[in-house]
Amino acid sequence: MSGKTLPQLLAGDGIIVVPGGGTALELRLAEIAGFEAGYVSGYATAAAVYGVPDVGLIAFNEVEANVRAIRSVTSIPLIVDCDTGYGDVANVMRTVRGLEALGAGAAQFEDQTWPKKCGHMEGKIIEPVERAAERIRAAVAGRSSPDFKIIARTDARAPLGMEEAMHRLKVYKEAGADILFMDAIESPEEMKRQVGELPGPHMVNMSETGKTPLMSADELEALGYKIVIFPSSMTRIMVRQLSQFMGMLRETGDSRSWLDRMASLDETNAALGLPELDNVSAKIRAA
Repeated sequence: MSGKTLPQLLAGDGIIVVPGGGTALELRLAEIAGFEAGYVSGYATAAAVYGVPDVGLIAFNEVEANVRAIRSVTSIPLIVDCDTGYGDVANVMRTVRGLEALGAGAAQFEDQTWPKKCGHMEGKIIEPVERAAERIRAAVAGRSSPDFKIIARTDARAPLGMEEAMHRLKVYKEAGADILFMDAIESPEEMKRQVGELPGPHMVNMSETGKTPLMSADELEALGYKIVIFPSSMTRIMVRQLSQFMGMLRETGDSRSWLDRMASLDETNAALGLPELDNVSAKIRAA
């Protein structure tokens, strides 16, 4: 792990690959694997922590509590999905101040109406552009340091088209956004246009089986992207694998066939930091 801040990562060479999750365990595993930043996904938080779909059923208090738990067991910069900011100007400012106080590195705000939907779902309703720009200005006004980055996401591509999505990102950049993000962008040609015509840096979402074609980090870097997020991959792997395991266990009442597909007790405890806690306890008792 590099121990770099998000501004340092943005100033460095190469694309930043950022895995996402909804739980402290997922983001801790991302840090253990060597990733330099993590994404606290609204979709994954709704799914993995609260067991509900990403349709506006959780708000700031739930997200804040989740970030606090994640921050307590990780040290990498965290990019936090803040949906629409959970209200008007005052709410957006409170959201930014709360996350900055918890040690997050960036907050992402989108331009849907509340209750919002996952960016790759149908039926999204988009806010008037000026109201969405107010959120970005409020977020910028709410932070205490420019090191805390504001990410402006537009969801306008699917319901309103590429021209409107491009216009909105330009407006959000003028409102003070540090990083631009068009969710559910639909082709490499559109990606190239976005990055080429608008001042960056730009973030892109690799949501498997969603509207955006899956590409490698190298391919996305060649297009000019600075950040690529994989927001819900870990959560979706968990859904598939746990569903299969539960089906097998319900049928057989025997877990032995899955031993080679699960972490041992020692491996799990190591991932949770038990050896470090044991070492500290031993030193304290020996003092």
